[in-house]
Amino acid sequence: MKELNNKVAAITGAASGIGRMLAVNLAAKGCEVAVSDIDMSGLEKTAAMVEGQNGKASIHQVDVADRSQVENYAADVVKQHGRVDMIINNAGVALAQSIDDVSYEDFEWLMGINFWGVVYGVKAFLPYLKKQPEGHIVNISSINGFITWPNHAPYCASKFAVKGFTETLWQELRNTNIRVSCVHPGGIRTDIARNTRFYKSPGNRMTHEQSVKEFDRIAGTSADKAASIIIAGILKNKRRILVGSDAYVLDFLTRLFPKGFVRLVAAVVGRK
Repeated sequence: MKELNNKVAAITGAASGIGRMLAVNLAAKGCEVAVSDIDMSGLEKTAAMVEGQNGKASIHQVDVADRSQVENYAADVVKQHGRVDMIINNAGVALAQSIDDVSYEDFEWLMGINFWGVVYGVKAFLPYLKKQPEGHIVNISSINGFITWPNHAPYCASKFAVKGFTETLWQELRNTNIRVSCVHPGGIRTDIARNTRFYKSPGNRMTHEQSVKEFDRIAGTSADKAASIIIAGILKNKRRILVGSDAYVLDFLTRLFPKGFVRLVAAVVGRK
């Protein structure tokens, strides 16, 4: 996408974290934003921050795991803003439980938001994006879209799925007016660890509170910085956007040691 001024961007999961700061930073560049989440209170705070940038924001209460709600969201964005130029599928949740013990209900809950929410967002907004001179689809995966972590199989599976889905989408749309980016954030200082459906850590060695403190300790990138990196990648039409120095390091290690790195993570996490 060559420029953001006077464009319209729809952002899911925008009541906090990366989604909120994407809205604020896009507004600062002259972009109208249509923010969505299930948390209306958080959305109102995001909209107030956008308006503080002299930006325009519409708020939409949407459960991205509900296909009809996402389809209505896309239609409402176009109705309120006149068009839509970009969809950022950012909504996501986490779950800490072993494969042996995770319930199907929890697994389906996470996949409904992290994976199906992305699929619904792409398919709902794609017909509108095709009507614009240029459009952009941004799907948020994770470093866990290329590395795995014990007791996070559902989360890792969803982020690997987002990566595969997005790369295929890029292949199919590469000769069209629509650009596609897959984002892989490392440790970002947001509330995702606090909001995790936490049952047990690897080896049952940490409580939820301890795991949150550990995450906060190692998360090296603020949500604001993450948003700035993502937006810079969008403006450069980057197909793959890594966020944070840890993302670059882990990406390098998985390429250098594709088999050994899996064993290393298991050993290190096991010791902790």
